[in-house]
Amino acid sequence: MLTCSKTYRDVPFAHRQPRHGGHCALIHGHNWDFTVTFACEKLDANGFVVDFGELKYLKRWLDENLDHACVFAESDPEKDKLLAAFPYLFKPYILPCASAEGLAAHVFGVFDEMVRRHTGGRAWVVELRLDEDSRNFVTYRKN
Repeated sequence: MLTCSKTYRDVPFAHRQPRHGGHCALIHGHNWDFTVTFACEKLDANGFVVDFGELKYLKRWLDENLDHACVFAESDPEKDKLLAAFPYLFKPYILPCASAEGLAAHVFGVFDEMVRRHTGGRAWVVELRLDEDSRNFVTYRKN
């Protein structure tokens, strides 16, 4: 198996952890970095795992869904009230879990499906590293 990675840096969006006992319960933002590791058994005609120049669809997905968004957990008890009262203040993205861990698992699944579709199943995602800031990151990988 061969791998390569691409990083999308400084994607700004907010989230909150409604059950957290500290400051993470407040809506707060980060400039997130997504490092995606791709794999294949057979290189393409150019000798690439994936052609980095042809991955614009991943950047477009990040821009359309997460850039300047506010990620909410489905179970957030304040989500519906906030979105009803201030619909013009939020670009909501709703997930089962709004933690960095939940977000990494979700984006991994989205990107893996997209890469498999765009490469005809020849390549796939094996790991997604999500940096919340310069000190904290999570990694989601599927074995």
